[in-house]
Amino acid sequence: MLHNIRTNYKHTIYASYIGYITQAIVNNFVPLLFLTFVEDFGLTLDQITFITTLNFAVQLTVDFLATKFIDFIGYRAAMILGHGVSALGLCGLAVVPQMVGNAYAGVLSCVVLYAIGGGIMEVLVSPIVEACPTKEKEGAMSLLHSFYCWGHVAVVLLSTLFFALCGISNWKVLACLWALVPLFNVLYFSLVPIYPIDNGHEKMGLGKMLTQKVFWLLMILMICAGASEQAVSQWASAFAESALGVSKMVGDLAGPCTFAVLMGTSRAIYGKYSSRIPLKKMMVGSGLLCVASYLLTVFAPHPVLSLVGCGICGFSVGIFWPGTFSMAAISLPGAGTAMYALMALAGDVGCSSGPTVVGLVADAMNGDLKKGILVAILFPVVITVGLVLLRVPKKDQE
Repeated sequence: MLHNIRTNYKHTIYASYIGYITQAIVNNFVPLLFLTFVEDFGLTLDQITFITTLNFAVQLTVDFLATKFIDFIGYRAAMILGHGVSALGLCGLAVVPQMVGNAYAGVLSCVVLYAIGGGIMEVLVSPIVEACPTKEKEGAMSLLHSFYCWGHVAVVLLSTLFFALCGISNWKVLACLWALVPLFNVLYFSLVPIYPIDNGHEKMGLGKMLTQKVFWLLMILMICAGASEQAVSQWASAFAESALGVSKMVGDLAGPCTFAVLMGTSRAIYGKYSSRIPLKKMMVGSGLLCVASYLLTVFAPHPVLSLVGCGICGFSVGIFWPGTFSMAAISLPGAGTAMYALMALAGDVGCSSGPTVVGLVADAMNGDLKKGILVAILFPVVITVGLVLLRVPKKDQE
């Protein structure tokens, strides 16, 4: 059994799946505790908001720095480090805030730890799977990214179930339980085979990559992929509340969970049928469907139809992120870690800018959320046009 783990690339892929589940944990568990932190630690809403800002700011910083340090320490060591600090950050939430004099400082220190791990995983999981000797790489990449969606849903549903059965006061126990996932993967990644990312291609330096027009087009696609996704998903709970007439808690479950399930489903479907559907055609079709979903969300005459639009958006954006990674691997062979790090950075910029655009426009329009989303339709429009303009090697067209 141990020999099989050390030699079989399938275990590398399984460990990568758990890596994306870990990233889903570090991004989505703590937001479930925000009101609890207000009660337990006396935090203000401004302080709570900064927790999310810090998490993604650290991940963005790691995305940027990864172009230098990850190749130096190696992929295996980096993944062990990433999972290790994620586990420490999650476990630390249960003890550090009480140990230090300032509970808020204790929380932030734990956030920094698990955010470093999340950033490392975001950069490395995709190239590690891309380097595995799989036959249908585009399908493998799409299936891989579906595990972030399944992880997101599992975190929300299992945490909610735990709180219902054991009480929210026992959240520290749950934090330690979630930490077992990255802790297990520390051991798993110490054993699985790691394949060279260049796959025999001549190494492309950062300077040369930055002169390639296709690289900048892919960066635009990546920004729009993140923005198209988050511009709607961040507001899905609001639409669920208005459409179903439910409480905010139920809306938080119904809206984002439905969005994540449908996004994961589209990724899993393409992962299974990638050999039959050319990636570029799949992405262009998804872009058109995404535009239609935005229009339905905005102009639907009934709130339930707006919620349906949100769901269709989740399904349509599923292929954008992993598909752009796959196209980059085909278009820029030999670009290595730097390409994946900068594209992860671009995706995170999009994830941040999408909801920001919606919020700013909505605020300027007297809180009209639909007008904000209507302006954000620019993102799926740009990604669709960009895909039409993108020229990829023959392999992807067949």
